[in-house]
Amino acid sequence: MPLALVGAILLATRLADAVSDPLIGWLADRWPRRDLFVALALPPLALGMVALLHPPDGALGAWLAAGLAVTYLGFSLASIAYQAWGAQLSDDVHERTRITAAREIFTLVGVVVAAALPAVLGGENAAGLARLSWIFAALLALCGAVTLAFSPRPRRTARAAGGLVAGLAAPLANPGFRRLLAVFMLSGIAAAVPSTLVLFFIADVLQAAHLAGLFLVLYFLAGAAGIPLWVHLARWIGKSHAWIAGMLLAVVAFVWAYTLGPGDIVAYGAICVLAGIALGADLALPASILADVIDRDRRGSGESSAGSYFGIWNLVTKANLAIAAGLALPALGALGYAPGDGAAGRSLALIYCLLPCVLKLASAAALWLLPVRPPAALEQGMT
Repeated sequence: MPLALVGAILLATRLADAVSDPLIGWLADRWPRRDLFVALALPPLALGMVALLHPPDGALGAWLAAGLAVTYLGFSLASIAYQAWGAQLSDDVHERTRITAAREIFTLVGVVVAAALPAVLGGENAAGLARLSWIFAALLALCGAVTLAFSPRPRRTARAAGGLVAGLAAPLANPGFRRLLAVFMLSGIAAAVPSTLVLFFIADVLQAAHLAGLFLVLYFLAGAAGIPLWVHLARWIGKSHAWIAGMLLAVVAFVWAYTLGPGDIVAYGAICVLAGIALGADLALPASILADVIDRDRRGSGESSAGSYFGIWNLVTKANLAIAAGLALPALGALGYAPGDGAAGRSLALIYCLLPCVLKLASAAALWLLPVRPPAALEQGMT
């Protein structure tokens, strides 16, 4: 298929996916059981993935668009309800952090395993990818069954009432959520810029494209290993202060990265570890703080609106990736960089390293100056 057509299909389906998230969250709040909502979401996820990796001989554009739409829909249905389920498992502010941390650790392990499976199982060609699609469906069924059978049930709360507009407006009327969302967006864009440009940086600044996979594995493994550190630190100094510490660690890592040049492999490996540890704070703490905000809203209204909160949260998560690409790639073009142009490495390093630092510092300042208030007296260190 022509790359331009593939790009257009990816953009259109991703936009539709992002816009649908708040609606999915609204529906999840009105569904009688979170686990049933997750269960109903898994078949379209499996069907879409199998369809994507078994394309027909013709009508490839329509097949790709439909397969992506079904896959994205299934994943969004499952993930939003699953996140809302986790937010409702405990009344204890610190246990919410442990729940979020455990979820994100297993997510990162899944990312590493998924990245390794094609090479291990021969997924480099069409036949191998077709096999992987069935393996995916089997793993999804197995893990879904374990989750649904053995996970604790959420606390019983009244289901949210009201229409779509009122249901989506309620989270945005919460000032704590608005402040948290602003911080999350700034921090998320800061994290998405280097993830958009990392392969270019490794190839054109470090001139070590053959080591890209190793660097990414280091980054994700460090992220998983660092999450327990942030859980303990959050209990000691508070979630907001621990998150700020994670942002500052990311700034240190990327300022160091700006000083690197061709062949600085060991130093960049150390930076991947530091940045990965900082990633652990971004993964474990914001969603836990959001669960605190949701709990305070639930106690005030008597209704569960966790789905609506996470629907908007996921929309912002996906928007961060789009905004990062929209900022970073045009900026690089304006500075004269093109992929493969090692001579323009300083321009690439400027955007890859220093732009995220500016955004991270801005998000840390916003969290410090406009703190998100959890339920009264529940968390040390948040004022």
